Amino acid sequence: MSAFELKNLNECLEKHLPADELKEVKRILYGVEEDQTLSLPENATAIAEQNGFDIKGYRFTARPEQTRKPRIVRVGAIQNSIVLPTTAPIEKQREAIWNKVKTMIKAAAAAGCNIVGTQEAWTMPFAFCTREKFPWCEFAEEAENGPTTKMLSELAKEYNMVIIHSILERDIEHGETIWNTAVVISNSGRYLGKHRKNHIPRVGDFNESTYYMEGNTLHPVFETEFGKLAINICYGRHHPQNWMMFGLNGAEIVFNPSATIGRLSEPLWGIEARNAAIANSYFTVPINRVGTEEFPNEYTSGDGKKAHKEFGPFYGSTYVAAPDGSRTPSLSRDKDGLLVVELDLNLCRQVKDFWGFRMTQRLPLYAESFQKAAQHDFKPQIIKET
Repeated sequence: MSAFELKNLNECLEKHLPADELKEVKRILYGVEEDQTLSLPENATAIAEQNGFDIKGYRFTARPEQTRKPRIVRVGAIQNSIVLPTTAPIEKQREAIWNKVKTMIKAAAAAGCNIVGTQEAWTMPFAFCTREKFPWCEFAEEAENGPTTKMLSELAKEYNMVIIHSILERDIEHGETIWNTAVVISNSGRYLGKHRKNHIPRVGDFNESTYYMEGNTLHPVFETEFGKLAINICYGRHHPQNWMMFGLNGAEIVFNPSATIGRLSEPLWGIEARNAAIANSYFTVPINRVGTEEFPNEYTSGDGKKAHKEFGPFYGSTYVAAPDGSRTPSLSRDKDGLLVVELDLNLCRQVKDFWGFRMTQRLPLYAESFQKAAQHDFKPQIIKET
């Protein structure tokens, strides 16, 4: 685990601010007028306590309507560290992470979650920093029939829960190529579909195109019993157009399974997914892993600094943002955790009606401009004094 001095921003505020000031700070920081804490069942909190991970609950409400009933959904987001050293056998590493996360999913079920999402590439260490192919490619597995999907399908059916999980995919039907993929399992336990990462980073240690390239699944939205869901995988959160397309396709909740480290992206973390929720009138669920991972061989970051074996620390801080601009506090920066959030999907339409963002957007105008910008002879529309 990382040795962050500041473990959790919200707990820091609660520790040091008087009650009246704390309420006003939270109104400004989180966009909420009233306490949004969600009381969780004792059996869920007991599982967390017995297994050493945090569990937090919050809620978003919507205005009561005369013609629609509330559409209440509980979402669970899991952030976790790896379990065994990266030198352990592949199957043992994966099984150890499975066992940890299965327990966290059990707690999510006890807390009444209808949908659960994992962090990016949750079944393995984030070994892409090493740029070594072996043994890391051995973690790759089929999306529909791989061992992780089969294992989670049983839990999805048992708990009547939609599960979104992110894996390193091995595409058997297309030359055994590798993709960074999110798999959606229905609450019936059936494979519903997959989405491949649209934007691949080449930043610092995140040179992931060594392993896989940009995805080819466009911007799918998965219609489930508990709402219309989409997945914007990790680096895609830096691209507003990527978020926008999921909204155009009707998403109500967009998960952002991620793996990102401190000193690189933390100032952006609380902004991008929250802004996407506002701009697109849906809920967002950014999830980040925790801990520092050590690899057997030194590698360089191409930044002039010395070669190193450690990658991290990943700063966790998983949260949920609502279309009205409000958000939950984050989970810990350095500890395994389950975030449980109850939300009313009716808020999506209510915000659209109030702000009119979808009504006032200019898609034909953007389309014309994008078409011009994509041409090799494009010239920016800049007017200069002559």
